[in-house]
Amino acid sequence: MWKIIKMAGTSQELYKCVAPLVMNPEILKYNHNYPFKTGESFIWFVAFQQGKVVGFFPVEIRKKAIVINNYYVENDDESVFSGLLEAVVDEFQDADKTLEAVVQKVHESFFSVQKFEVERTWSTYLKMRRKNEKD
Repeated sequence: MWKIIKMAGTSQELYKCVAPLVMNPEILKYNHNYPFKTGESFIWFVAFQQGKVVGFFPVEIRKKAIVINNYYVENDDESVFSGLLEAVVDEFQDADKTLEAVVQKVHESFFSVQKFEVERTWSTYLKMRRKNEKD
């Protein structure tokens, strides 16, 4: 079984657990060779299984939106992916900001289940926005 831990974007704990992954050429390839970013405006949701990181969702808090971008899930495991996404949605469900995501096209269905809708399409990615329950 896996568990999800929320970490500040600049915490030493975060750096220790994700540095081996975000610098791994295979994981960078998974992210289409885009570097992973973090900072004080980020919160990371990190999934662990038996002490090993099996996925993460960095979430950036911006002025008008909360944005998921440059994530990783080992072997695209559906249960880990869904668990991470649910943790993010639960965390920000009462926020006054829009929840958005830059999603790899192959992962669209995971986000659609959580009521995200496509707003824009690029060659490899989709910009998706979560439909507001109040609409």
